[in-house]
Amino acid sequence: MLLRPVWALRRRAAAFASPGGPRRQQQDAARYRDTVLLPRTQFPARLSGREVVERELRVQQECGFTHLYAWQRERKVKKEFCLHDGPPYANGDAHVGHALNKILKDVRNRFEVLRGRRVHYVPGWDCHGLPIELRALGELDAGDLQPLQIRKRAHEFAEAAIARQAAAFRRWGVMADWGSSCYYTFSGVYEAAQLRVFQEMHSKGLIYQDYKPVFWSPSTRTALAEAELEYNTQHVSSAVYTTFAVSTPPPKLAAQAGEWGDVCVLIWTTQPWTIPANQAICYMPNAQYSLVKTADGSRRLLAVNGLLPPSRPGADLEGGVCSHPTISGKRVPLLPANHVTMSKGTGLVHTAPAHGMDDYSVASHFNLPVECVCDETGSFVEVAGPELQGQNVLDEGNQTVISMLRAAGALVKQEECVHSYPYDWRSRQPVLIRASRQWFINTSSLRERKVRVVPDSARSSLMAMLERRTYWCISRQRSWGVPIPVFKSHLLPLCP
Repeated sequence: MLLRPVWALRRRAAAFASPGGPRRQQQDAARYRDTVLLPRTQFPARLSGREVVERELRVQQECGFTHLYAWQRERKVKKEFCLHDGPPYANGDAHVGHALNKILKDVRNRFEVLRGRRVHYVPGWDCHGLPIELRALGELDAGDLQPLQIRKRAHEFAEAAIARQAAAFRRWGVMADWGSSCYYTFSGVYEAAQLRVFQEMHSKGLIYQDYKPVFWSPSTRTALAEAELEYNTQHVSSAVYTTFAVSTPPPKLAAQAGEWGDVCVLIWTTQPWTIPANQAICYMPNAQYSLVKTADGSRRLLAVNGLLPPSRPGADLEGGVCSHPTISGKRVPLLPANHVTMSKGTGLVHTAPAHGMDDYSVASHFNLPVECVCDETGSFVEVAGPELQGQNVLDEGNQTVISMLRAAGALVKQEECVHSYPYDWRSRQPVLIRASRQWFINTSSLRERKVRVVPDSARSSLMAMLERRTYWCISRQRSWGVPIPVFKSHLLPLCP
């Protein structure tokens, strides 16, 4: 078998057949080598890995990468370009995400320098918060440390992370003043500026304290903002169809429906553990509801179904009252609400104001009690009842509630439901919606203020967000952060 192509063999044969052979050809090549004009460089054709690193560092120093920012700041130009640096967390080594962020910003800054502008770019680091505290503590139990010890560890960890990241950014040739001009959110100057903004917002009524439901992470034991969540689309919940027996029929339907002693309201929920906190059942006033008999004829269920006669508008349910399925003697009203959807469930929504945002809005409007049934660890508290106290609401406590519904004869169906559910973005564990006393920004009032939005195309999305979320939780239950300096004085009446 020929190991070389035919054309290669032919060329080889022709070379040997020519006058003088291969040696003569080499001599001819040497004669004409100096007549070819090629670029001459001191760069070697090949470098070892270590030599590559050393040469790159030397080029950076000799070409003034470290002094480029200062040089362009000293130029006498009329226009200035300012790039605000969204700071990375000081919670570890630099990675590809940092590279993408910093290099893209550096490309833009260098482009502006070439355009003849003076660039204003001050890099910084976000040195507070849960990501840094968790990394600083590692496998340690925070319960064994005092707050000052936690802060000391977190501060030291953040300083070390900043040093490593800054070295990487310099190595990448990012044009900036990496000396004393960088900003750090744990510096006293920065914290003082934060507190001044807090004071100004508080004086304008934009910040307030209240007891209302927030996203709560049992794994890290703190309230979270919506931006700190990630949604697991494959979360599995034990969903149930369960009934609330009607104890007081709606006045508009009492005469037409006959005997209401066996009528039950049918609800569907993916969070059975919140049923002990139920305060109402909500309906959609414009939807059509029907009474349907169960297969055994033992009771009639009220649910949304405009296809089955006789159907009545939801507005006719006003004034109805139901009995709680697991709490003896407790009565819950039927109330109208616009957040009720017809796309899933039964069109009748179990409402627990302490454990749902829309539920809380209903409670505020109708002056319902807001009673939280779990603590910071996600375990049932005493108000939930002796059968549930101490059990985890997402684990055994949830199953106990389902068992209680079954024992009361209220459970119609249990099923596994795969759906999107919020998780803590740091611990990767599910969160709860839980009422607690927190500090909030009154975002609803911002809609009435004249605010310039840059770019203007973002105005519609900003206004939609403010419409959807009327408040923003800013407080956290952790040690590493800027304290909220609010003091309340309780003055005693003067003695006569």
